[in-house]
Amino acid sequence: MARIAIIMGSKSDFGVVKPAVSIVKSFGVECEVRVISAHRTPEEAHEFSRTAQARGVEVIICAAGKAAHLGGVIAANTTLPVIGLPVKTDMMGGLDSLLSTVQMPSGIPVATVGVNGGENAGLLALQILGIKYPEISAKLADYKKTMREKINSDDASLQAELEQL
Repeated sequence: MARIAIIMGSKSDFGVVKPAVSIVKSFGVECEVRVISAHRTPEEAHEFSRTAQARGVEVIICAAGKAAHLGGVIAANTTLPVIGLPVKTDMMGGLDSLLSTVQMPSGIPVATVGVNGGENAGLLALQILGIKYPEISAKLADYKKTMREKINSDDASLQAELEQL
């Protein structure tokens, strides 16, 4: 069974993480969700990343704000794919989080989605798993088909409305 781990630096980040959890679970993929801080619980962060693969985790999403080093700390200690989810802050509107997540040194890649992009983080994790699990890939294809159909329907509705002007 595929398994994604989602960790956040603070419980207050759960509002940003929740869409990732929801989309992952909607695809029937197991999800481990934890609060682990790169700075306040460094030993736990190292232990988590070193043992994740043995626990069956295949992709890790790391949500953090401000210094946002969680993704990098986790990526430094595992060969699993890590997705950074920068969290919006009051200080710089999330730019600080984004830059802290995306500007990784050579050899420690962290894929990064947009600020507060929980749903996209979950979808990216699912797409990574879709390489190995055809059933996840098929569900992603259906998901994208549904999105396309909604946009086409919205466009048709708009065109009909414009004809009335």
